[in-house]
Amino acid sequence: MAGFGLTAAALALLGACQLGADDDADRPETARGFPRADRPVAGVVSNEFSNEEARDDRNEATKVMDLAGITPGMTVADIGAGNGYYTVRLAERVGAGGRVLAQDIDDAALKRLGTRVERERLDNVSIKPGDIDDPRLPENSFDRVFMVHMYHEVTEPYAFISRLRPALKPGGQVIVVDVDRPTNRHGIPPKLLFCEFEAVGYKLVEFIEKPDIAGYFARFEAVGPALDVSKIKGCDQA
Repeated sequence: MAGFGLTAAALALLGACQLGADDDADRPETARGFPRADRPVAGVVSNEFSNEEARDDRNEATKVMDLAGITPGMTVADIGAGNGYYTVRLAERVGAGGRVLAQDIDDAALKRLGTRVERERLDNVSIKPGDIDDPRLPENSFDRVFMVHMYHEVTEPYAFISRLRPALKPGGQVIVVDVDRPTNRHGIPPKLLFCEFEAVGYKLVEFIEKPDIAGYFARFEAVGPALDVSKIKGCDQA
C-alpha cells in the first residue's frame, strides 16, 4: 500500500505540472515569458476602423500627424496598417526624404496595400509582415511608430511593445489612437493603456481626448534600459 501511495502522489504531482504547462498552450512560445494580458480581445472585424471618406471629413489623419509632430524627412512605422489609410498620408507628409514602413499580420491586407502602393507610386513606402507578439521592426530606425485603432487587438501587449522599443531612434515616440471603452468592444481604457506601456518601461508624454477624431491621442517614449522579462508585472484591468 505504501508503494501505491507513492505512485498516486507522483501521478498527482505530474498531473499538476502538466496542467501548469498547459496554462499557456494558447499563446505563442515566444511570448510565454511575458505576463498574460488581463483583458479580453475583440476579434478583428475589419482592417479599416472607418471608411476613408468619413475619416477625411473629420480631418483625422492631418490632426493626428500634426499632434505627433510628423515633418518631412522622418522615418515612420504604421503598425496594423490595414488598407493603408495612414500609410499613404504619412508617405505624403514625410516626403521623398522620409520613409514609411507599413506592417500588419494580415497577409491579405498587405497584398492589397502593396497593390495600392504600386498604383499610387509611393516610392518611400515599404511593407513588412509582423507577428502577434513582435512587430519585427529594424532597430534604431523610427522617429514615430503609429498604432491607430489597433492596439486593443494586440493579444500579447507586453511582448509586442517590449520588442518594439529597440526600433525607436533616440527621442522616438509611439503614437496610440484608440477609444475609451472595454477591449472586447474595440477600445481600451486609458488607465489600462498607460499601465501596459509603463510596465515595460515607457513613459506617457501626452494624452489628449479627441472627440473630433472619434477617440483619444496618446504618445509614449521609452525610458531607461529595456526591462528584463522577469521584472515585467502585468496590469489588472480592474
